[in-house]
Amino acid sequence: MHVIADFGLIPLGVGVSLSKYVAACERVIKEAGLEHKLHAYGTNIEGEWEDVLSAIRRCHEVVHEMGAPRVSTVVKLGTRTDRSQSMNDKIRSVEEKTAD
Repeated sequence: MHVIADFGLIPLGVGVSLSKYVAACERVIKEAGLEHKLHAYGTNIEGEWEDVLSAIRRCHEVVHEMGAPRVSTVVKLGTRTDRSQSMNDKIRSVEEKTAD
């Protein structure tokens, strides 16, 4: 099943700056070959259900390997059965409706 996920991983107990952990997760997602887009408070990922969840799990593993004693993650998942829709399709639909 194809899924679009909004994923925010928060390492705990590692200080204030989290960018190196975010960068490590971005590498995991890229290596998984998944379509993704970083935004200010997380990452959108799209692909097959198992692949997306596997990448999120791998992000947890990598961040723990980097020394984070705790990791908290927020995930929103969306699926459709009526038609195929990508992240870009969703954005384009809104942009078309807001164009002047």
